[in-house]
Amino acid sequence: MFLTYSLFMNLLAAGLTFLLYSPLSLASPTSPKTTCALIGKAISSSSTVFYPEDAEYSLGIDHFALSAIQNSTCSVEPDTALDVKIILRILASTRIPFAIKSGGHNLNLGFSSTSGILLYMTRFNQITYHAHTNTVDIGSGLTWDQVYAALEPYNVSVVGARATGVGVGGFLLGGGYSYKTNQYGLAVDSIVAMEVVLPTGQVKTITYTSDEDLFFALRGGGNNFGIVTKFTLRTHPQTAVWGGSIIYPGTQAEAVSTALLKYTTRVTDPKTGIQCTYATYGGESLVMVNLFYDAPRSPTGIFDDFLSIPAALLDVGTRSYLSLVQSANTNLTSHTRGVYNTISHTAVTSSLLTAMRNETNVYSNALQSQSLVLNGYVVEPFLPVAYHRGTSATAYPPDRSQAIHPMNIYYAWSNITFDDVMFDAARSSAASLRGSAVREHILGSAKYPNYAISGTAVEDFYGKNVDRLRAIKRKVDPLNVMGLTGGFKL
Repeated sequence: MFLTYSLFMNLLAAGLTFLLYSPLSLASPTSPKTTCALIGKAISSSSTVFYPEDAEYSLGIDHFALSAIQNSTCSVEPDTALDVKIILRILASTRIPFAIKSGGHNLNLGFSSTSGILLYMTRFNQITYHAHTNTVDIGSGLTWDQVYAALEPYNVSVVGARATGVGVGGFLLGGGYSYKTNQYGLAVDSIVAMEVVLPTGQVKTITYTSDEDLFFALRGGGNNFGIVTKFTLRTHPQTAVWGGSIIYPGTQAEAVSTALLKYTTRVTDPKTGIQCTYATYGGESLVMVNLFYDAPRSPTGIFDDFLSIPAALLDVGTRSYLSLVQSANTNLTSHTRGVYNTISHTAVTSSLLTAMRNETNVYSNALQSQSLVLNGYVVEPFLPVAYHRGTSATAYPPDRSQAIHPMNIYYAWSNITFDDVMFDAARSSAASLRGSAVREHILGSAKYPNYAISGTAVEDFYGKNVDRLRAIKRKVDPLNVMGLTGGFKL
C-alpha cells in the first residue's frame, strides 16, 4: 500500500522526504510497527525507539501498578522538543494510538500506557535553577523526588508531589495538591511558563501573556492540548522541615479521628499539612497519618493530639524536605494491581470520618478472599486560603470560592482475575461516600483528576470550564491528535 497524500505532506513538512524512497513507503501507514519504524528513521540520533526485545523497553512501559501496564508496539524516548514535534506529525498522519508517560504513577489503564506507541519522556530531565528570578526549569520526564534533590543545595523548593516516584508531567497537568498548597496554592498556581509541542506541530512557550487561553487550559486540563516538555515553576525558600509518618493500630481510629477534627477546626497556620488514611493491610486495620510543618520545629499545640496517641510506628522529626517526602511508605504496594477513585468534600465532619472507616472495614471484609492487599481512604484537609493563592484562572479547580478537600480511595490487590471486582468496589464505595457528603451538604464542587477512576465525566472535574476548554481544544487540535492518547478527554 502506498503512502496516503496526508502522510506524504506531513512527512514533507517535517523534512522527511527521504522516507518516501525507503521500503517503508510500501507498508500500510496505519500499522503500528510501520509507524514505529517511521519514527525511528525520522528522529535525531539523541532519541531512541525501543522494541520488546530491548532491555530498555521494559523500563519504558513499567508503571507503579501492574494493572496499568500495557505492552506497547514500541517505546520511544524523545530527547528534544523537535523530535516530539516530528513524532506528533507522524502520529497525526498514521492515526495510531499513543500514550505519554512521565513517572507512570497513574493507575488507570491506557492513561499513560498503550498497545500502540509509547512516548516515555524520561530524557526530558533537565533542571535549571534561576536564582535571579526565583524560578526553575524542569523537564516533564522527571519525578518530584529528583526535583527536590536537585534544588536542595540551593535551599529552595517548589510546590510538588507528596510521594516518591510521581512524575512531574501528569501531576502538574492534573492540578497538583502538595504539602505546600496551604502556603502557595496548587502546583498549577506556581507555573510561570510551559514549553509545549502542539498537535499542529508548533513548539511554543506558553505564558499568561503569550496565550491566556492555553495557559489556562494546560493548568489542570490534562493532556488534551499537546505535549509539555518543560515547565518553569516559582521556587520558594526551603529550610529543614518537621514531620513524617505515624502508623496507629486500628483500635486508635476513633482517637485519631477526634484529633483530626480538632485540627481541622482550630489550625489556621498555612505552614501545616496533613494526610490521614484509614486502611487495612493484609487484613489488619490501621491508621496512617503524615504530618508536615514547613520549619525545623512545629509550634506547640498543632500536632500534639496526634503525638499523644499510642502508635505502632513513629517516624517524625526535623529533616530535609526530600527526606520527609521519602518517609511516606508509598512504595509499600508498588507493582501490585491498583485503582484510585475519589470524591471531594468541603468540610471534615465526624459523620464523614465514620463513614470512611466503615467503608474501609466493609470492603476489606468483602475483598480479602479476592487477593486484596490494601485498601485505604485518605482525607486531605486544606485551608480555604489555599484556593486564593493563584493569580489567574486555571482549568482545575473550576470554583475557588471555597476549599474542596480531595478524598483518595485506593485499593491494591494481586490477582488479575479480580480486576473488575475491585473497580466495581471502588466505584460503589465512592458512590456511598458521595451520598454521605450530600446528606451533610458538604459535597465538593469538583473531583480531583489525579485521583479519579477511568470513565469519570470531565464535567466532574471542570464544571463551568468545560465549554471554554472544549473551544480551546478545537482551536489548538483541530484534527483531534490528542484524542489518540488516553486520559480524560474533552
